[in-house]
Amino acid sequence: MITTTPKPGWAHTDVAGALGRRLGAPVAFDTDVNAAALGEHRWGAAQGLDTFVYVTVGTGIGGGVLVGGRPLHGLQHPEMGHLRIPHDRDEDPFPGVCPFHGDCWEGLAAGRALEARWGRPAHELGDDAPWTLEARYLALGLLAVSAVVSPQRIVLGGGVLKRPGLLELVQRQLDQLVNGYVAVPELVRPGLGNRSGVLGALALAATVLG
Repeated sequence: MITTTPKPGWAHTDVAGALGRRLGAPVAFDTDVNAAALGEHRWGAAQGLDTFVYVTVGTGIGGGVLVGGRPLHGLQHPEMGHLRIPHDRDEDPFPGVCPFHGDCWEGLAAGRALEARWGRPAHELGDDAPWTLEARYLALGLLAVSAVVSPQRIVLGGGVLKRPGLLELVQRQLDQLVNGYVAVPELVRPGLGNRSGVLGALALAATVLG
């Protein structure tokens, strides 16, 4: 079921239970990013890998982790978008948009944050917007994820990452932050494009059906 969420009207909703009762069929339920990770592992950019991370940077920021080919679950599920990352308020006084944490990773670097900071959605921002700042925030979050999970590869999806050159800029920032200490995971685009999530849902259903 859905627990807490910034999406109005969806908190504490038993989605799987309601669908299962109506359909009379087995129902698998997971996060959109875990589903996308499953899709990329089965058919996309993470085939053959044991441990990798899928991160989407769109309206929000979310991440799915696969270890041993299986989604990582613990007390609930990873909430990467709400990592706390360094925020120099003298350089960037923007307070963040997360209703729970203000300037967490999602609050500073997701699509909603870009629009609130610059007054235009990400796809309308030109070269005058400081994409270096956005890349730094993304790299800081990915550094934290990499230090904990040690993924072999990070697949980066979502509308914000469609910005030409942004993924390469994030990779350079990540390399600089690591400063040669450990191996840096390769950052790649989804092999399935915009279909990662829906194909991952098929892969998730297949696990329930055996």
